[in-house]
Amino acid sequence: MINYNHKSFRPIQNTDNGEISSETLFYYKQEGNIIASEYKGGKIIYGHLIGLVNEEGCIEMCYHQININNEIMTGKCFSKPELLVDGKIRLHETWQWTSGDFSSGTSIIEEI
Repeated sequence: MINYNHKSFRPIQNTDNGEISSETLFYYKQEGNIIASEYKGGKIIYGHLIGLVNEEGCIEMCYHQININNEIMTGKCFSKPELLVDGKIRLHETWQWTSGDFSSGTSIIEEI
């Protein structure tokens, strides 16, 4: 299992209906197979996610955030890790809003 504890990530790609950007920073913590993250930056004033990590390092999570329009947005996400040659982690994410327009999208975030 990949250990995400004390790792930071920054988005490098997102579909247009998402709110994260290269200005958003994620700070991960992990205990056992439970993962949590606080994040903010760009269009997001404050966000939080919680999820479970499986043996392959994939993460199933739910998130909620407050954006710059003072709206509470919620969603769910599945992240699949890719280990880069420099040892850092890239997460390929498939997500869906559970509020707003309920649309879905993809994003990629990388360890910094």
